Amino acid sequence: MSDDILNSSNDNSVNGMGEAVASCFKKFATFKGRAGRPEFWWFFLFVLIVGIVLVVIDILLFGVDGAAWLSNLWFLGTAIPSISVGARRLHDTNRSAWWILLALIPLIGAIAFWILCALKGTDGENRFG
Repeated sequence: MSDDILNSSNDNSVNGMGEAVASCFKKFATFKGRAGRPEFWWFFLFVLIVGIVLVVIDILLFGVDGAAWLSNLWFLGTAIPSISVGARRLHDTNRSAWWILLALIPLIGAIAFWILCALKGTDGENRFG
């Protein structure tokens, strides 16, 4: 893939999963500003992978019909940082963070939200920074 696809349009882009995860947890409740595509997608991938691993561990520990304590705690603990980076990602595309509510519409809303997050951010300054 070319660097144009992987790098965000703003100067706050991150390099790699570790940096993106650290940035998202550092700004866990920061809903202002912008997040580039790499920051959003690396964090999304990290939360998804850890969540899947914890679901497997839950199944091994508690069975298929048992409690999913570890994965539930993980997703509860990453809810605010995930919403925060989603809001900042929408800001990078010059959209209000209220567009994140689109993801609440079953299936179609989540797909539409992911498409908005995949769009290239605005070059230079926009109304969100």
